[in-house]
Amino acid sequence: MTADNMSQVSEDVLLESYPQITAPSELTGFTSNLTEEQVEAVIQMRKDLVELGYAQRLDDASLLRFLRARKFDLALAKEMFIECEKWRDEFGTNTIMKDFKYEEKPIVAKMYPTYYHKTDKDGRPVYYEELGKVDLNKMLKITTQERMLKNLVWEYEAMVKYRLPACSREAGHLVETSCTILDLKGISISTAYNVIGYVREASKIGQDYYPERMGKFYLINAPFGFSTAFKLFKPFLDPVTVSKIHIYGYSYTKQLLRQIPPQNLPQKYGGMDPATDDELLLGDVGPWRDPKYIGPEGEAPMA
Repeated sequence: MTADNMSQVSEDVLLESYPQITAPSELTGFTSNLTEEQVEAVIQMRKDLVELGYAQRLDDASLLRFLRARKFDLALAKEMFIECEKWRDEFGTNTIMKDFKYEEKPIVAKMYPTYYHKTDKDGRPVYYEELGKVDLNKMLKITTQERMLKNLVWEYEAMVKYRLPACSREAGHLVETSCTILDLKGISISTAYNVIGYVREASKIGQDYYPERMGKFYLINAPFGFSTAFKLFKPFLDPVTVSKIHIYGYSYTKQLLRQIPPQNLPQKYGGMDPATDDELLLGDVGPWRDPKYIGPEGEAPMA
């Protein structure tokens, strides 16, 4: 199934095809652990949004992500949801998977390696970015920041519509978040300054329009003095987001292996998976490629 006929699969059919209850958690606010007040907040938020004419993305898990992002302040959560729906219409997000073609992706990928590869111990898809290899000046000769952001949204939508459902089926519980490895090997302070504009816009999209999608976030190969540079990015990040970020220098393998099974972690990062750089960049290996875990949405499209 392609992105074109993915749109023909109703939201109800898709949601029914994979678990909607999260893994057991001591934290409340998730579908596996709700207080009476939180249940009431979900019911009221859905009722209010239906009255305003909204019909999509009103399932419990989706509404809870907005409620958690706004500390269960119903008015603020509704405002965030409405702003998100407005952005989806204006940005073209609802149809971006069939409308947007990132033809320059194979070339851009060499200058800014990004890829998904297998899952962590919680069943999350693991996403890698090798930020230290970025050559923004070369990239902007063949693409634009606007198209880079379009591709970012395309990838978010692919994660939500293809990767997370397949991961949920494999895990046996709802998987809502990703695990990100941001490799800073080779980065310089000047590179950090050069990409700060893009990072600012990308962070805003993630926080405002895909709330509660970050599960774990590891910055590895962080150079000496990086924590000072990181202060530039902190103002763009929610404190809860910052709490999920772990920064390591050149000794990080032990920490990664606590979260990612060795057979799923590439050898280049201290794991046992022998995939080469090209295979990682182009393979997109995970449950979303396994017929056992692919549902009515079909196999995830290749970027």
